[in-house]
Amino acid sequence: MAETTITTPLTLPCGVVLKNRLAKAAMTEGLADSMGVPTQGLVRLYQGWAEGGCGLLITGNVIVELDHLERPGNVVLAGALSDAAKAAFKAWTQAGTADGTHVWAQISHAGRQTQKLVNPRPKAPSAVKLGLPGGQFGEPQAMTQAEIEATITAYVDAARTCQTVGFTGVQIHAAHGYLLSAFLNPLANQREDDFGGTLANRARPLLEIVRRTRQAVGPGFAIGVKLNSSDFQKGGLTTEDSVTVATWLQDLGVDLLEVSGGNYEAPEMMGMEGLDPDAPRPTKSASTLAREAYFFEFARGLRAKVKMPIMLTGGLRTRAGMQAALDEGIDVIGIARPLTVDLRAALPLLNGTSDHLPAWEAQLQERPGLFGPKSPFKLIRTIQGFAGIYWYYGQFYRLGRGQDAAPALAPLKAMGEVMGLSKRWLAARRSNTYFSPV
Repeated sequence: MAETTITTPLTLPCGVVLKNRLAKAAMTEGLADSMGVPTQGLVRLYQGWAEGGCGLLITGNVIVELDHLERPGNVVLAGALSDAAKAAFKAWTQAGTADGTHVWAQISHAGRQTQKLVNPRPKAPSAVKLGLPGGQFGEPQAMTQAEIEATITAYVDAARTCQTVGFTGVQIHAAHGYLLSAFLNPLANQREDDFGGTLANRARPLLEIVRRTRQAVGPGFAIGVKLNSSDFQKGGLTTEDSVTVATWLQDLGVDLLEVSGGNYEAPEMMGMEGLDPDAPRPTKSASTLAREAYFFEFARGLRAKVKMPIMLTGGLRTRAGMQAALDEGIDVIGIARPLTVDLRAALPLLNGTSDHLPAWEAQLQERPGLFGPKSPFKLIRTIQGFAGIYWYYGQFYRLGRGQDAAPALAPLKAMGEVMGLSKRWLAARRSNTYFSPV
């Protein structure tokens, strides 16, 4: 049997064929207008990413309920689309499917991780507030069973709409502490009804969404799920529970399971520690692969339990590391942050002219004063963490405007820019006026 490399095509269970094993993993772009409609900025980004060669592009959060945004500027799919909105979505998907590329919408609901500026009383499995300093997030309200059912329907309706506007699949976001992830997390889900308590009950919303989505879109449309390997919190979702959920998802015909981990309280998906120094962290070994990939050890163990395709995202930067992952049975390699400065950064890996992704990320971390030393104070660490994330948002704004990326952009300056644009976006949304962040 020929060796599987990053250029080897992959046929998913639904019959969809990815032209290679690299995927642009989801990153929140924040480039929708104040109506939640894709802008020309998103078209520019996805044109560049499609030209960059990855076989699969997964969008940032496409929100299924308007008052539960992950951040201002999210694309929203809630209710019927106007003719103008349909045209905007189709322009976006046309850009993302160039040259045989597949583009999937990551459909999501932020739950208790909805910012207070968006919704001061967001819906969640239980009324358990995020344990973060700074007061950025609202007081969560426990959902009624009727609200849970309505949200399940919203996911299914959004997936059906994605199919009609040209997406070739959807990824259901059940990781990183957003609503479906919070249902799985015993710390955030303290319900005593059919949606709480046992793992089967906590997984019920996710499993119902997958089951009903497949019924709605048919057998040939790709359905992926992003799932935490662990919440990396004492008392949160465990790796054993995650494996069990993965087997249930396989039984429902999921085409690609992306492995991740953590949430806003324990942001392991960003390669950062949470606020609790005693919480569990991803297992690391001395191998080259494990030094690169955040969640490899879990993915390798999961490979022995399930046959469905697995996507591994987080930290992989070299051809050698990617090949090692493929050799261990991983099917798709997710790339995210390296593609925020150079949309076509994966192309040299695919055409054999380079054996690693650009090194600008490591160089930035080494520059004194740019991201700053780790503070002993929780509030300062939280601000530093969010400022680092906002640095990536700042690059998307520039690229979306057709400008060059700005690697030297100071994270705190980026944070100020993002917060300013977010407030203007929300003000326009509330007054029902048009505003575009690019």
